[in-house]
Amino acid sequence: MLRRRLMLFTDIGMLLYWFITAAMALGLLNIPGEWLLKDYYDPRVVAWNWSFFPIDILFSVTGLAALRMERAGNPNWRIMATISLTLTVCAGLMAIAYWAILADFDPSWWVPNLFLMLWPLPFLYQLARGRSI
Repeated sequence: MLRRRLMLFTDIGMLLYWFITAAMALGLLNIPGEWLLKDYYDPRVVAWNWSFFPIDILFSVTGLAALRMERAGNPNWRIMATISLTLTVCAGLMAIAYWAILADFDPSWWVPNLFLMLWPLPFLYQLARGRSI
């Protein structure tokens, strides 16, 4: 139950993040600068942020697919969930590594990325052990 809620929250939240980011890139939405990443408009930071798009979309799509498959009773949901949770950990870890290299410890970016990196771990362990989650 908890895993399903966390997956749904994370996957929908990430899709919403990218919808907002795309709307900003297209000039359809303006968000105050203090709410954004440090140096958000620096072309290198923009490129870094967009480099997460494929992994974020992939973990969200596979996570939502896993939830749908699980609801339908398809035993392959475990494979999709493993893919999704692994990619979620990787996305969070990559962002934390970036902020650590810059020695930028802004909690507004560390907390969500630590969340991405850490919450899937116990569920991945249980999946690897063949346990019910």
